[in-house]
Amino acid sequence: MTLLAAVFFLLGCSNQTPMATVEQVDIERFMGDWYVIANIPTFLEKDAYNPIESYRLDTDGTVATTFTFNAGALDGEQKVYQPRGFIRDSSNAIWGMQFIWPIKADYRIVYLDKEYQYTVIGRNNRDYVWIMARAPQISEERYMALESFVAELGYDITQLQKAEHSAR
Repeated sequence: MTLLAAVFFLLGCSNQTPMATVEQVDIERFMGDWYVIANIPTFLEKDAYNPIESYRLDTDGTVATTFTFNAGALDGEQKVYQPRGFIRDSSNAIWGMQFIWPIKADYRIVYLDKEYQYTVIGRNNRDYVWIMARAPQISEERYMALESFVAELGYDITQLQKAEHSAR
């Protein structure tokens, strides 16, 4: 457990220039299911299929998060993680994501379209990133635009991996 806590502590540290976020997030509208379309995966997400991040705003102002995926294959064992999000500023775009108390990893909403259908979540360290959408598949044109955006943020997009989702 100590090793895992140390890993998450390192995930929360940053020595990079802060990454700009979207100006404002309507937090109620942001809640719900987001399909991970592509990411630079954390160790928990390696070999994840059907990854979905679900958010629900709790009465205490924190974000109850449920991350589900199938391990190793589309029909692999379902894994469920339930970190908690802590909104850190009035824009609702900077969160601390807590998998293990007391560590809160940096989590920034750096892109969000006006219709709340596509988002990019980044971190100051430019180590992990998530391209997410309200649907399990997006057009290649949209994907390429979001991938270019991620590259402009300073990420190594050769590390970006597309997620595979079951046909729905």
